[in-house]
Amino acid sequence: MPRLFGTDGVRGLANSDLTVELALGLAQSAAVVLGKGRVADGRRASGRRPIAVIGRDPRISGEFLASAVASGLASSGVDVFDAGVIPTPGLAFLVGDFKADLGVMISASHNPAPDNGIKFFATGGTKLPDDVEDRIEAALHEPKLAPTGGNVGHIRRFSDAEDRYLVHLLSTLPNRLDGVHVVIDCAHGAASGVSPQVFTDAGAKVTVIGADPDGLNINDGVGSTHLDNLAAAVLEHGADVGIAHDGDADRCLAVDAAGNVVDGDQIMAILAVSMSERGVLTDNTLVATVMSNLGLRRAMAEHGIRMVETAVGDRYVLEALGEQGLSLGGEQSGHVIMTKYATTGDGILTGLHLVAEMARTGKSLAELASVMTVYPQVLVNVRGVDHHALRDDVTIADAVTVAETALGDTGRVLLRPSGTEPMVRVMVEAEHQDTAQRIAQELADVVREQLAL
Repeated sequence: MPRLFGTDGVRGLANSDLTVELALGLAQSAAVVLGKGRVADGRRASGRRPIAVIGRDPRISGEFLASAVASGLASSGVDVFDAGVIPTPGLAFLVGDFKADLGVMISASHNPAPDNGIKFFATGGTKLPDDVEDRIEAALHEPKLAPTGGNVGHIRRFSDAEDRYLVHLLSTLPNRLDGVHVVIDCAHGAASGVSPQVFTDAGAKVTVIGADPDGLNINDGVGSTHLDNLAAAVLEHGADVGIAHDGDADRCLAVDAAGNVVDGDQIMAILAVSMSERGVLTDNTLVATVMSNLGLRRAMAEHGIRMVETAVGDRYVLEALGEQGLSLGGEQSGHVIMTKYATTGDGILTGLHLVAEMARTGKSLAELASVMTVYPQVLVNVRGVDHHALRDDVTIADAVTVAETALGDTGRVLLRPSGTEPMVRVMVEAEHQDTAQRIAQELADVVREQLAL
């Protein structure tokens, strides 16, 4: 039976894969696993019930799923504080700030509106390791907590949730954003309220697009997965920079004044160099995944910044940051983690610090982004193959060696099996697009021939 939890919580088509019954059951199971320290009557030894903070993005299905989650927790003796619509990193912050025992975010991030998801956070606002998720899944089939009378939990509105998060974001800034004109694309998502407000409060001139959520339009042609509208708005308004969030605002991508995209690798390069120069980049080290561009690696080497490489996925970046006590890491997708201020990727926080660097230095985003050269990167997905056999195939290994030899230090090859389907991802970087395209296709052909099902 496949694992219920994916790479980022439980996701699926709302009211089909992700039902009210499943949401209720997951909440009851999480109360058993994460509501630690209870005594027989459901209360903690300290005299209070466990506390949970829940939040959601604006999807229409989030309304009934949030009600189911709140019901499951309260019926298990957990006091619930409902933060309403709030970014995922805002929910994570509130769990820590409120000293709650757990948090639940209802969102499918950059997925289309019909999808939804449930993501749990532990004490302190940290994501759950695999083994804890497995315990929650196992608890679905075990007896639930069922206190009665005064031992059931309350459900309350977390009335100042967004204000707490906004104040926190402002407190992280090294300088104000005065003099910078920013266009913000909120993806008709969870950032629609707080992001324009915090940029304005920090001193920026703000133009907003994609900030009219109706429950059905989240990520629909807007946000970090659709940057054309943002680029056009930056040009139309003569702005200095555009900032794009995804539906739950844990990512940030940008465009410069000419409408050129600045991706997560470039944003990390800018922030890493700035933090290094200011002496706040812990161990002078950046954490990035194997998919980050070769140009990022070269730029960091030129600035004397060490890079730690992880598998693809923000959870692996988080693990490396935590294990080594580091301060900055992220992914090419714009999921950037600044551990001094957040326990997960925070697109609003990232955007604020990117614009703060523009204000601090007086440089344009294009000037700052020139710290790294982006190498052409070609990704070919080879479907319908035995991806489990990739590592043991000698012919494929030989073909990779030949490609790497041909590229020398001017390129890079990465073959990666999918974790969820019979597919191998072939990635090639080179100085020239046509070279990367040719080598990627040649390797894809070898993979297809060798591993065909």
